[in-house]
This record gives sequence, C-alpha cells and structure tokens, in this order.
Amino acid sequence: MSSTPKPLPVIFDTDPGIDDAMALFFLARHPAIDLRAITTVFGNAEVAVTTRNALSLCALYGLEVPVAAGAAAPLRPRSEAWYPTHVHGDDGLGGQSALVPAPTRQADGRAAHELICEMVNAAPGEITLVAVGPLTNLALALRHDPSIAAKVRQAVVMGGAFGSHGHFGNVGPVAEANIINDPEAADLVFTAAWPVVLVGLDVTQQVVMSQDDLAALRGKGQGAGDFLWAITRHYESFYDGRDGIRGIYSHDASAAIFLTAPEAFGLRAGPVRVVTEGIARGQTIQDFQGLAGSGSPWSHCPSQQVCVRVDAARVRAEFASVFAG
Repeated sequence: MSSTPKPLPVIFDTDPGIDDAMALFFLARHPAIDLRAITTVFGNAEVAVTTRNALSLCALYGLEVPVAAGAAAPLRPRSEAWYPTHVHGDDGLGGQSALVPAPTRQADGRAAHELICEMVNAAPGEITLVAVGPLTNLALALRHDPSIAAKVRQAVVMGGAFGSHGHFGNVGPVAEANIINDPEAADLVFTAAWPVVLVGLDVTQQVVMSQDDLAALRGKGQGAGDFLWAITRHYESFYDGRDGIRGIYSHDASAAIFLTAPEAFGLRAGPVRVVTEGIARGQTIQDFQGLAGSGSPWSHCPSQQVCVRVDAARVRAEFASVFAG
C-alpha cells in the first residue's frame, strides 16, 4: 500500500513582478507544495509595491498565508534606486494592477528575515526557501541567525548566468538581474553552509512560453489564467522586441517547478562566488572543474548545484498542470 508524500513546506521570497505572479500561482496550487509564507523584497519595483502586489495576489488566488515585507535596498546602499519598469511596468504587473483585488489584510508585523528565521527554527530540516528576487532577505536572515543554514532543507534561487547554451547576463554582459541588484547578498547566500540550487538564465532562457501557451491559460484557474494572460502582454512585448521569441522566458516559474520536477533539470556541482567589484560586478562563477585550488576565493566554500540543462517541454507541461480541471 503506497502512501502519498507529504507536501513540501516552502517560504517564497519574491519581488512581484509578472513572472513572480506566475510562480506564486504554481506554488499555491500544486498539490506537492505546502506554501507556508511569502516574503517580499525590492527588485522589480520598490518594496512597498512588491508587498502590495503580494497581498493582492493572495486575495486573487485565495491564499491565507503570512506576507512579510523585507529589504527595501541592497546590503551595500546605492546612490539611487532603479526599477525595470520597461519589463514589468510601473506597477510591477504590466500595468494591469487594476485587475487584482485590493489587499484584504495587512502585512505581517515581522520583518521578512525575522519570519524566515522563526519559521525555519520551528521546523528544522523541513522548509525549502524559494527566492526569485534579490537575495537580500536571505542574507539578512543568515546574519540574524547563522544557525538557520543547518536547518533549511534547501534554498532554490532564480538567479545567475554561467554561459551554458550561450546564456550570459541579461542586464549586462555577465550579470543577471537578481544578482546585480545585491551581489554582496548573493555571495553570502551561495557561500553559506546550506544546499543551494541555482536556476539561472542557462535554463530559464531555454524555457520559452509561447503566445499560444499563454493564451491557453485564459478561462482557467478561476480567473488566474485570464489575469496572467493580461499581465504577460507587457512582458511578451518586451521580450519579443528584444529577442524576437514571440513569447516569454520562464524565469521564476522554472525555479518553482524545480521543486516538483527536479528530473527535468540537469545539475552541475561546484562552489559559486559572485563578483562584487569592477566591471564584472554581479557575475556568478562556479569552480565546477576544481581548478581554483587552495587559497582561492572558492576554496573552503561549499559545493552548490547549478542548473545547466533543462527539459523545456516538461517544465511547460508542469506549469500547465496546475490549470487542469
């Protein structure tokens, strides 16, 4: 007699964000996921906007989980804030924020990093962190309570670019957006003694959701499919104009889907460091061949997993599965 596996407890760290909204619906609806909390961070918009978006998405998706506001700026303060309105719109939702209901509750009273630490300490070895924005909240959690590194089941991060399949940076020659927003935080997270999986541009830009894929969501998901179709119009326009892909890259949703379909991804092991100075600031570099040697920036750092291959059709099918029935 077989038993059904227990759903995986997850804290979703996010900066909603169009693709964040897609990933959140997947995490909220997949039966193998037990979404415990949402923490917000600056990134696709300022943190006040991403927090409001998260609360509104909870109302739209029927989610009753705590939403805690997090970092408003990177660990190393920068002279001025910049947000990718050309990608996500002024409201972070492709100019379609009027389509989501107003928040029905307040944000949690705890700061995001405090909520992370409290939940991890309450369930050691159980919780997976899924982070799809700048990694500032995770870095602050590690600073607040370093012991959580031994208690987190896994940290799955949408971020980085390592050159597989010709995919390097998307906001510079070698830098991916989430990493360049806070390279110091990313380096701290990747060198901490917890298991990290990086789902970066090497695979997310291999998974293209076509206009037909997105149109097929309409009328499904109790209104969520129509909403996701509407907000991806702005997103698709950007990517089609820049790369001519006639669709969108599946960035954040791919990180969420790694939890339920890890067999769809090929992994490469090795310590990962982030460049924090100079013209390559934000670059992610993995010593997967063990060439750096002792005394290098990679020595004494834990081996982490980087996704370098993906079954794109499997990922698209997994995402579509939460809209079935």
